[in-house]
Amino acid sequence: MTNKPNINEQQLLELAGLIYKHCGLNYTNNLFTLEPKVMRRLSELQLSCTDYIPYLKKNPGEWELLTQHITINETYFFREEAQFDELARILETYPVKGEIKIWSAACSTGEEPYSIGMTAQSIMPRLKQSVRIIGSDINQRVLKVAAEGYYPKSSLCFRRTSPEQIERFFDAEHNGYRVKPAVRDMTQFRRANLLDPSQLEPIGPVDIIFCRNVLIYFDDQTIDRIIQNFYDMLQPGGYLFLGHAESIRGMGKGFETIKSNQAFYYRKGVGNHGQVRGTHCG
Repeated sequence: MTNKPNINEQQLLELAGLIYKHCGLNYTNNLFTLEPKVMRRLSELQLSCTDYIPYLKKNPGEWELLTQHITINETYFFREEAQFDELARILETYPVKGEIKIWSAACSTGEEPYSIGMTAQSIMPRLKQSVRIIGSDINQRVLKVAAEGYYPKSSLCFRRTSPEQIERFFDAEHNGYRVKPAVRDMTQFRRANLLDPSQLEPIGPVDIIFCRNVLIYFDDQTIDRIIQNFYDMLQPGGYLFLGHAESIRGMGKGFETIKSNQAFYYRKGVGNHGQVRGTHCG
């Protein structure tokens, strides 16, 4: 019989500080949500938190395994559908030559980048440029699921997917569906920490960024760093899509707010660097 790992508030607070420094997730004021996530990993290793903190510091590879326990990965296809309607409009009129590059940051198991690809496929006859999509996440396990592009029929990820969309963009396979090659071929996945410029640099520059329902897990200081990274990676005139509960208005990062068709999103100014250009209502 194995002993149950133990943990106290001070140790948990120290671990929360290490997590914040590593990836910006702020559990400092929500230790009760962090504890069960950490306990699962401690149980796997049969370590106490006292032993785990030195273990984590000495084994950088352990961060990948801990990350799998502490990140939130709930998502589904065509989430906040009005934004994909706006994306289709943007893609049809985007004034670039050659390739439009779209980054799905914190893409989890791939539903968002694949929804972007399906949106591009749906307007393909009217699309003048090729589209390349990069999905990134800090959690390597969910990226493996994304790269496979296979989802069980019982998964909640299909909660907003119509039968017509399933027939057009998926192949039935066993007890689930696999994203069709035409969409998967547009998409590539890579591990990236949103706070690490060295991991972000190979992704950019990009024309459009999706990072939705992610900033709600960060504090203001971390959000400021992430949004600055997004600004630096976007081409002038590029677009940023956030979740409907997230806003960067008033941060002075050089984005204008666009409101249109039940959706709002942001556009990087093409004028003076770093100056907000106001609000545009479409």
